[in-house]
Amino acid sequence: MTEKELLTRLSRGDESAFEQIFVAYYQPLVVFANKLVFDIDMARDLVQGVIVHFYEKREEIQIHTSLKAHLYQSVRNKCLNHLKREQTLRTHHSVLFQESKEAEGAFHDIMEETELENKIFQVINTLPGQCRKIFEMSRFQGKTNQEIADELSISKRTVETQISNALKKMRQKLSQYMGILVSVAIGIFIVLLGI
Repeated sequence: MTEKELLTRLSRGDESAFEQIFVAYYQPLVVFANKLVFDIDMARDLVQGVIVHFYEKREEIQIHTSLKAHLYQSVRNKCLNHLKREQTLRTHHSVLFQESKEAEGAFHDIMEETELENKIFQVINTLPGQCRKIFEMSRFQGKTNQEIADELSISKRTVETQISNALKKMRQKLSQYMGILVSVAIGIFIVLLGI
């Protein structure tokens, strides 16, 4: 039986013609597809997809070369489309993963900063009344030691001693907070506070 006769029978819905084509080409096409996608299961799926599509469109398909060339070209195109889609997905997932890691990193940075600020304010709140008041006036209100002394009717030396005591306590409490990594951040924060 010639290829033309086989295709004519196929176009009329002759299942035995389809079976002949399947038996003749399925295995070689799978071997061919596997050389392109390096995945035998995927190769089988892709070839089955091509053959099923070929059967479904049997009345419309125009073959200008040979049946063999047509099937091999169809499988090649299917494999290349699959590889492009996989590459696109890998790139997309890679970008998403990178963005996710960056977002996660930013989240953890913000979380650590918030925890650090919380800890600093907790330590400030444990200072004795006058010591805390003097420290807050100095660091948060921006008043000079002399201005604090005048406002509280105490000596400038007392203000300096109280600030020194507050800073000493903060260094002790904060240096133990969240290990070495946060100590770096604490160091920066302490510099900003003028500790």
